[in-house]
Amino acid sequence: MSSKDLSIIIVDDLQFSRIVVKTALKKAGYNGVRMADSATEALTMIKQKPADVVLADWMMPEMDGLELTQLIRQRDEENGTYTAIILFTAHDGVDYLVKAFDHGVDDYLCKPPNPQELAARVNAAARVAALQNDLLETSRQLSLTIKNLEKMALVDELTGAGNQPFLMKNLKAHLLEASTRRGGVCLALVELRELDNIAATHGDFIADEILVSQHRRLRRAVRPTDVVARLHNNIFGIIMHHTKTKDYKPAAIERILTMINNRAYKTSVGNLTISGCIGVYYYRGDEAIISADVMMKAAGDKLEQARGDATLSIAF
Repeated sequence: MSSKDLSIIIVDDLQFSRIVVKTALKKAGYNGVRMADSATEALTMIKQKPADVVLADWMMPEMDGLELTQLIRQRDEENGTYTAIILFTAHDGVDYLVKAFDHGVDDYLCKPPNPQELAARVNAAARVAALQNDLLETSRQLSLTIKNLEKMALVDELTGAGNQPFLMKNLKAHLLEASTRRGGVCLALVELRELDNIAATHGDFIADEILVSQHRRLRRAVRPTDVVARLHNNIFGIIMHHTKTKDYKPAAIERILTMINNRAYKTSVGNLTISGCIGVYYYRGDEAIISADVMMKAAGDKLEQARGDATLSIAF
């Protein structure tokens, strides 16, 4: 960052001191200099436009430089930024230096500052601030990348539904809750029978269009709290949780099948009719708890039963 781009705030209750420092900085090529006659005004300026470097007098009425430093550090922490702070003081000695650093001050200059030393210290403080802000931004971008990777690991890229790890994660949680509270969990595996033939005839793009539509239909057919995930190829999984087992109604599964069978899917090659089959397994919380893998296999066996029988569309 060049000196012209640097944002600097001088904070001093004495106008003469502010002007002396500003003049020295302007001669050194620093143009983005603002002046505040109190810590409160400086905080308002920082809120309006962040500062790279704050030069503040230690001793000021109402709020001194150390208190201002603590408030700036708190704001930096909240906003994920870093502001370099240099304090001016008439005091000398190691004790004051240690006290300043303990309060988060980056540098310390005795009054009146030497113009050349002042410019050099501001330049060094600006480099520290730039480095810290670069690190914070890198950390922020890394966190976003990790979140996106976590999301990608649990979301089916084509349909936007959850994927199999997402379904298994939720199934484990629902089974534990049902076992603890004596509720019930229904796992339904839904398959589109003719999708492979459609892909062979019209191409994968048309099959993908149907899968996207299928997710939307399933999402509309179930409750907002139900989980819908695409497991692989043309199979979707649905988790329905019931706080009371008596609330489970097979009609909810039949409604899903009706939604698949009774309305053609709109695609780029026209409307295509497709049929579905469903395998269902229901866990009652008053039974011994089972694992998500066991429940998935049980529902898969039911789906295989429905798939293998031309006269059967749902296997409970």
